[in-house]
Amino acid sequence: MRKTDKKIDNQIREILTDVCEAALKENTGFQWLTHLVNYSSFPKSLKVICVFDTNENLNDFSANDRHLELNDLIQKSLFDVGVSINISQVSYDTEENCSQVHNGKWTDRFAQQYH
Repeated sequence: MRKTDKKIDNQIREILTDVCEAALKENTGFQWLTHLVNYSSFPKSLKVICVFDTNENLNDFSANDRHLELNDLIQKSLFDVGVSINISQVSYDTEENCSQVHNGKWTDRFAQQYH
């Protein structure tokens, strides 16, 4: 990773930490979020994955259009530091799905689902 990539990654991490803390307070079942990126094709390759505990909580979140608010917060927060992403770069998943399909191994799930 180049020095400039590391600087951008640190900015993204700080911003997404703030988004995560807000989401934890506002959304039942929200657990954490992360990002994946290949800096050779940045920002097009940036993916943000928001993780809920159960499918039921994720479905309730989506049914109440809360995902629109969180998507907007992610996009606006990243845009504030000059990173523009579209909505297809934000995904939602659950710990329940990871446990059932990948035995709780997120690295395996990310490799299969998001690359």
